[in-house]
Amino acid sequence: MAKYKETIDLYDDTGKLLKSGVPLEKISPVINPATRKIIDLTKRTVAVNLGGIQDGLKAGKVAKGHVLGRELDLDIVGNKDAVVSKIKEMVQVEEGDDTNIREFSGGKLILVEVPKVRLEAASTYDVAITTVAAATTFAIVDQFNVGPFDAAMVKAAVWGSYPHTMDLSGANVTSILSIPQNNEGLGYALRNIPVNHVVMMTNKNAMQGAALSSTFEQAGMFEMGNAVGPFERAQLLAYAYQGLNANNLVYDLVKANGATGTIGTVVQSLVERAIEDKVITPGKKGGYFQFYDTKDPMLWNAYTAAGTMAATMVNCGAGRFAQAVSSTLLYFNDLVEHETGLPGCDYGRVMGTAVGFSFFSHSIYGGGGPGVFNGNHVVTRHAAGVAIPCVVAAMALDAGTQMFTPESTSKIYADTYGKVDVFNKPIQQIAQGV
Repeated sequence: MAKYKETIDLYDDTGKLLKSGVPLEKISPVINPATRKIIDLTKRTVAVNLGGIQDGLKAGKVAKGHVLGRELDLDIVGNKDAVVSKIKEMVQVEEGDDTNIREFSGGKLILVEVPKVRLEAASTYDVAITTVAAATTFAIVDQFNVGPFDAAMVKAAVWGSYPHTMDLSGANVTSILSIPQNNEGLGYALRNIPVNHVVMMTNKNAMQGAALSSTFEQAGMFEMGNAVGPFERAQLLAYAYQGLNANNLVYDLVKANGATGTIGTVVQSLVERAIEDKVITPGKKGGYFQFYDTKDPMLWNAYTAAGTMAATMVNCGAGRFAQAVSSTLLYFNDLVEHETGLPGCDYGRVMGTAVGFSFFSHSIYGGGGPGVFNGNHVVTRHAAGVAIPCVVAAMALDAGTQMFTPESTSKIYADTYGKVDVFNKPIQQIAQGV
């Protein structure tokens, strides 16, 4: 028996119907196998830059430092078959298990899937990156007969400055997830993924990027206890309509407003659609002002989440600049509240997030562009998984106006994770998982 009475239709990023009549719970991170696969591979997949290790050792530049006289000229890429074979042999637990290694860029980059059993036998996801880093270090030392006085350089080229620093600063092994020590609360790991990483993993496709980001954010909501009991439906609706283009709402709003529209016309389109779909109805009148009522605040919230996404795409897409995303998050919802008398997205928390986000991304503080923020950041964590996906969409539409471009901060994610359908086409994957 279905847990929730409503069903949704799932559409792709071109407005094509993928699955109709989907029970709401079927997109849940704890039920949908494709969503679980995204999360599973996020935890146990590690990218290794063999070319970067080789170049760093040759120049003596490791762990963001330069050690003169300690250069090592090792043809790691030329011997990548032997090195990769050794890595796999050490990472796998049993011959033929689910360990998997993909090669990219002629073997300069590899993507290692650590077997599930290693994570089952560990308390955290640390084990993926530590296992791969240790295996890569020893594989190179073993393959090239590196002596005990030079092995430390290989270790630093792979692991970076760890353990002198808390994280693997300057390392040539990379995970989608940050280290647990950087997660500023319970259940924040999947939210602690920089916007630019997601943009590059989805090859700068705004709707696919929004879907992947929404998947991480909403899975985070489940992990942090924000989607338990009656609140589960609220999060699933927001995920469906904003992240997965349920009922083609985001696509329709963008299509109707993309050519000549503004944030204000997206508000008009959203309210018209909400009335048409009987999500809101005219209520009392106060002088010239028409108030609206809703019997389903959770569904209305999902509509405002989709509207916020559409407004971001229309506004940031028109300018091809990401910088307007914070003000779009704020003023779209401000206009929605003035238009309807109903709360904006996430009951005001998106507006609150946007005020701080504006200040910290380009006001008198201006510490970092939108692309370096994440759902764990003290400025952008407050909305329940519905703000960061809009930032991802904005950065996907940006034409290179940012100091922190996706290409400069996250290129390796495009060259590795971005080549895997699990990550680069989440809308289709999740619809199939239904």
